[in-house]
Amino acid sequence: MKREIIKTLDGSTTIHLHEWDECYHSKHGAIQEAKHVFIKNGLSLFENNPVTILEIGFGTGLNAFITFLESNKKNQTIDYVGVEAYPVAAEEVLQMNYVEELEALEFDNIFEKMHKCEWNIKTEISASFSLTKRKQFFDEIDDFETFDLIYFDAFGFRVQPELWSTEIFRKMYNSLKPNGVLVTYAARGVVKRSMIEVGFTVEKLAGPPGKREMFRATKKA
Repeated sequence: MKREIIKTLDGSTTIHLHEWDECYHSKHGAIQEAKHVFIKNGLSLFENNPVTILEIGFGTGLNAFITFLESNKKNQTIDYVGVEAYPVAAEEVLQMNYVEELEALEFDNIFEKMHKCEWNIKTEISASFSLTKRKQFFDEIDDFETFDLIYFDAFGFRVQPELWSTEIFRKMYNSLKPNGVLVTYAARGVVKRSMIEVGFTVEKLAGPPGKREMFRATKKA
């Protein structure tokens, strides 16, 4: 599948998959989307507490890097697990401009470390941030009440509807601790119905730039 690195409207880069006409991030702004969906409407709910995070679709590492920056700023302890079936090649990752666009040049080594560390092994990225990259298909996830927060950032329903199935969301529900939260950029009715079917309480929130709405789902205790 032909891949091309392109700039999104906020100046940050993403990878465009030509056959699907699908991007790893929003064309309206990769960084803006990550901050709005996963930080503002996810991580911020757990301020002043240690957090265990599961990311569905590690991709370019943007969400992990932004989460690290937030945790460093707020001195928050984070145990981060990123699941990815098809890791992005190192040469592509090194062309991403996230460090510059986030004005985080002092942490350039952290971004590199995230991508150079071994898969399937827990790595201490910093004193307060650990990262485990799991090379795994989403339907193989079998964690039970392990995570406080899930970043659900799979490719869109239009191109991979199987990643948004009831079966997958049941795995997400089981993976969360009681009162755990899942956030995603998606806002399709079929996705909401699958979430509700497995037990989630679903909120519709204002979406990131270029997208009207998004979902936040909670596993009520």
